[in-house]
Formats: sequence, C-alpha cells, structure tokens
Amino acid sequence: MAEISLQSLNKRFGDTQAIADFTLTVADGEFFVLLGPTGAGKTTLLRLAAGLERADSGSIAIGATDVTRMQPAHRDVTFVFQQYSLYPHYTVFDNLAFPLRSPRHRLPENQIARKVNQVAELLGIGEKLQNRATRLSGGEMQRVAIGRALVRNPKAYLMDEPLSSLDAKLRADLRVELKRIQADLGATIIYVTHDQMEAMTLANRIGVMNQGRLIQVATPREIYSEPEDTYVACRLGSPRINLVPAQMLPTVDTPPGTVTIGVRPEDVVLGGDGPHGQVSLVETLGAETVIEIDCAGEEVRALLAHGQRFHSGETVRIAPRAGRAIFFDAGGRRIAA
Repeated sequence: MAEISLQSLNKRFGDTQAIADFTLTVADGEFFVLLGPTGAGKTTLLRLAAGLERADSGSIAIGATDVTRMQPAHRDVTFVFQQYSLYPHYTVFDNLAFPLRSPRHRLPENQIARKVNQVAELLGIGEKLQNRATRLSGGEMQRVAIGRALVRNPKAYLMDEPLSSLDAKLRADLRVELKRIQADLGATIIYVTHDQMEAMTLANRIGVMNQGRLIQVATPREIYSEPEDTYVACRLGSPRINLVPAQMLPTVDTPPGTVTIGVRPEDVVLGGDGPHGQVSLVETLGAETVIEIDCAGEEVRALLAHGQRFHSGETVRIAPRAGRAIFFDAGGRRIAA
C-alpha cells in the first residue's frame, strides 16, 4: 500500500470549475472518505487520481512515484465503480480472476485460483464461484465488484459510492465488512460518498467537499464537534444541526462577532430559561424520538431523552446544553468559544 499525495489540482469542464486548488495527502493504510453532495467534485477527484481524467494543473503522487502524466494502467490502483460493472456471461470465479489474467498482471492459473478463493471466502461468496453474475443478488454482485479490486493487491483502492444502490440493511452489513477488510489488509482507500453515516462509520478522516473545493479535513468526531463552517456543520448529523440567529438565545454567552448559533438536536435542553416554542411535529424513530419546535418562526429539532414525551401543539422552552453551542460569524465561519 502507499501514501497518496494530491497537490494543487485544478480541473475544468468548459465553464465549470470541477476541482479547484485541491490539496490532500492520504496516509499509507488510511481509510479516507470524501463527503459532499452531488456535484461537489468527488467523482472527478477520484477519476483524476486514477488517471481517467487529466488535471489541468497540479500533481499526483502514489507512494514515491509521480503519476501525474501516467496512463491509468501504470498507476497500480483499482477503481470500484458505483455500478457493478461485471461481465454477465462470466462466472463469479472468472469475474474475480479477470484482473489477474490481464497482460499486465498475468499469473499462473494455480496462483489465480488461490487468490480468488481467498478473496471469495473473505467476502462470503465462496459458494457462489461457479454462478454466473446474472444469478447473483445485488449485494452479491457488489461483493464481486469489490472482490475484483481486492485480488490485485494494488497500491491503493479508489471507491466511488460502491454501496449506494443497495438496500439499507445490506448497505449497513457491507459497511462493517468493508471496514474489517480494510483493517485486515492495511489498505489505502479513498472512498467517495454523499451518505454521512458511511462517512462516520468508515473513515479514519473525512474530507468535506463543496463545489470542487476541500472545505475541511479531520476525524469524524472533530468534524462533528468543530465544523469549519455552517456548510460542514450541516453535512454531518441526523437530525441535522439547528442553526438559529444569535438573538434568539439571549442567555447564551456568545463570543464577539457571533451571528448564528448551532446546536445539535441531542444538545437541545427542553425547559429552563430559554425562549418558548410550540411542538409542530413528533417523529418516532425506533429507539429515538425527535420533535420539531416552531420558535418565533425558526424550526428547532430536539432529540428526546428516554421517558420524555411531547405532543403536537404543546408549548415548550428550549436552550442549548451548557458548553455545547457552536458559534458562527456573518460569513458562516466557526468562531472559537
């Protein structure tokens, strides 16, 4: 495995700046997740790293090798696409073996068989090796797509939302499996997603992107607790963070320049000396209950503590938990408390 260094990358498509002055170093053996909405530039960044697109400027190094001008086949990375991209007329075995039979990586058949069987067992598809790809479920096909990347043992893995087309339970199961495999292999992975749950559960570090720019890089906990700005604050957390005008919470001791106060729903205290609001919605989410409160036209979401109950139309007072408010200036940048 290897470190990946992306330095001052820029890429335009016509009038659209897809990647803007993008600099990032992913450590050897790190599971790095790029998080952002559709159109943020995440897939373009992966394609630049893989060599499927050519940067207008900047440099890319994988390990100690500058690969900026190298063809994709010479970069020694694998790309797992959002769609399965399997050969439907091949068996699972032949789909997994395909990269090892290419002219660049051709191995003896006994070594291919050993590698394919090892990866198939790792992914729990050992009994499916003689099935054609068309006879697999969606989850099994995605396992094969991931397995086809794993058999090669490249310097790095580039994964473009590989779980997004699966149902919620299967996606959760494969998240756990993928994290375990990455830890076992010590693999360097850049993983693209718009799903905050995937980012939080998979990443050693997260890079939050917006309009081709890298806004913040930190651990999941740091990004959640200390977002660089309101955009980053809204990318993580479900229910999403409450952003309210500072004057709505006059009892909160705010640093100079504060215009907006952010409060996570789990840090909203119901009662006390805060402003009044009216419960407008009660949403039961299994073990958790979230209520929405209309407070002078501002919508505030609160996560109820165990045993708490409220009903639509009920009046309640709100306040942030001591020390848990996040402060932002007029430009939406976080102000240190």
